[in-house]
This record gives sequence, structure tokens and C-alpha cells, in this order.
Amino acid sequence: MSTQEAYDVAKNFGADKLVIKAQVLAGGRGKGKFDNGFQGGVHVVNSPQEAKDIAGKMLNAKLITKQTGAAGRLCNAVMLAEMRQPAHEYYVAVLNDRARQTPVIVASNQGGMNIEEVAAKDPNAIITTPIDFENGLSDSEAAELAAKLGFSSKAAEKQAADTFQKLYKIFKDKDATQIEINPLAETKEGDVLCMDAKFGFDDNAEFRQKEVYDLRDISQEDPAEVEAQKYNLNFIKLDGNIGCLVNGAGLAMATMDVLKLNGGDPANFLDVGGGATPDTVKKAFEILLSDKGVTAIFLNIFGGIMRCDYIAEGVIKATKELQLRVPLVVRLKGNKEMEAKELIRESGLKIYAFDELDEAAAKAVELGRSAPA
Repeated sequence: MSTQEAYDVAKNFGADKLVIKAQVLAGGRGKGKFDNGFQGGVHVVNSPQEAKDIAGKMLNAKLITKQTGAAGRLCNAVMLAEMRQPAHEYYVAVLNDRARQTPVIVASNQGGMNIEEVAAKDPNAIITTPIDFENGLSDSEAAELAAKLGFSSKAAEKQAADTFQKLYKIFKDKDATQIEINPLAETKEGDVLCMDAKFGFDDNAEFRQKEVYDLRDISQEDPAEVEAQKYNLNFIKLDGNIGCLVNGAGLAMATMDVLKLNGGDPANFLDVGGGATPDTVKKAFEILLSDKGVTAIFLNIFGGIMRCDYIAEGVIKATKELQLRVPLVVRLKGNKEMEAKELIRESGLKIYAFDELDEAAAKAVELGRSAPA
């Protein structure tokens, strides 16, 4: 996007006052700060030229908010919207309730703020309404919820009820995991509008939601995480120095905990799953080593569905082909464990093998500290 595009859109919008918003995947944009010194990712603009000027300060700069961390997120697009003044702000979300095993709509007449804080201070301000999965929110249920929230007129209540039903339809039709509207506002003119929204979608439904997933902006994501997804690796980058390669989310979490208990800091969460091959393991190593802050690697595998010898083959292949320079600690237990250990022994590579998790984690921490950064 260019500043000229922002100018053209503002000129042809058909409204005098507009709001310009930096498009980055993070909350807290209004109070954020760009790395070029410009303050705030949300501004009111009164002319096309002002829209162009502010877009110039936002585009290609990194916006730092409470959710992005110090690195910030690159702003490569801005959104222009008509400015509308809310008379009252509400909160509405559609999500799955595990306890009830059904979708619910969660609403409050205290919107425009952190809903967790509202729930902590005044639990009665939160209204939770179960939704029939197949039939959705009925007219009477939607109307009753709108009445409870206290809109100023019957016309506004009707608009709100219609919005609730449409939000659930989107939730179901698009395989969403969460839709959050904060705020849902009643304007001074009596209109009910979704003024800000956050959507989450089920990754398992990507195959039938191509239209949704085509909107994905990978420039807003960590490149290593994007690369990992291509190989069905569950990877999340963290701030530590010990690269972790584990099978199973539960074991991965336990591995990170044990590293912390031994005074170390995991550099990532990486679950290779139950169907990893030697080539997948090699790719996992490539991703770990792309982080220059990694000073040791800890591989912790429990062989159930996963065969330990497949993992060992992948480890040996990666160590040789990638010319591994950082210390490698390996713990392999379970299916084909003995064959895996024999493969490692025969390789002649300097790999620190352990049977006990705590001992392996302690060694990984020790090696990570002594290795050159």
C-alpha cells in the first residue's frame, strides 16, 4: 500500500471525518508507538492530505504495542473508516464453551475496555447465553439478550439482536473459534455498529475455508513459524537460548518447565508430532538453527507412535548435513529406543545422550551457558 492510495481512498470516501488505523496483528494499537517516533496507531483525520501524511508515518515502520514486544510489528497497510461517535459501548463475543460443550455468546454493557478486568470487578456484568449449534440464536433469545444489555430504543435493540444472529452465522459458516467485537457501539444517531473486531479460525478447517485463509498476511508472522507450518511442525519462537525439539505438546511443555527449573530458558516450543520422518527432523533442526541466539539444542522424544530410530536417523542426518556447531543433548525413550541409541553410538558424532529427563535438561542448560553466543 502507498500513501497515495490512502489519499485517494480518503478523497472518495464520502465522509468528512475519518479514522486511520495501522494494520498490524496486535492489540493496543491506539497507545502504541512507531519505531520512527510517531505516537499512536489510530488517528482521526480531517482531510485526504492529512490521511496521506499520517499514512506516510505509519507505512513501513514498526508499531510497538504492549502485545508486540520490543521488536514491534511492521505496518504495511492502513485502514480508513468513517468516524462515528459512540453514545455507549458494549462487548460481544461468540466462542466455544468447553464446559457446556456448545457455542455461547458472551456479552456485557461495559465494552471498550479489557473484558477480563470487567469480569474480575463485576462478574454480574457478563451475560453468557448458550447457542444451539445447528439452529443458532433464536429471535426470542437474541431479543432477550439485547434487552438485558440496555440499548436506548426498541429500534437499537432490534439492530443488536440481528447483529448477534449474524455473528453466530459467521462463526458457524466460517469455522471460527472466536469472534470478539469490542466495542459494539450504539451511536448518538441510534445505530448499532461493530466498531472493532477480532476473529480466530480453526486451522483444521483450512481446506474448506480457502477464502478466509487467502486473507492471511504472513508478513505479520514470524518467518520461522511460517516455515514450520509448511512441514506440519508446531513451532512458537520464545526468547531463550536452548532450542527444543520434542514430540507431543504435553511433553514439550514439560520439557520447557524442566529447563526452567534447571535455570535455563527455552528458545522455542517445537512439537514434531507423531508422524515425523528423518527429513522432517532435519527441517526442524534447520528452523532451530535459524535462530542465532540458540546456544544448545535439547531433543526429548518419547517413542509411542513415533519411532525413536527415525528420530535418530534425522538427528544424524541433520548433524552431518547442517554441520551442527552447537551442543546437542538427546533423550530418547520408548519405541525402537535401543536401535536409536545404537545408531547414535555408531555415528561417532558428539551427541550427549541421557535416559533421565532432569539430567538431560541440566546438561543442556550447562552446555548452553558455556557455548559461545
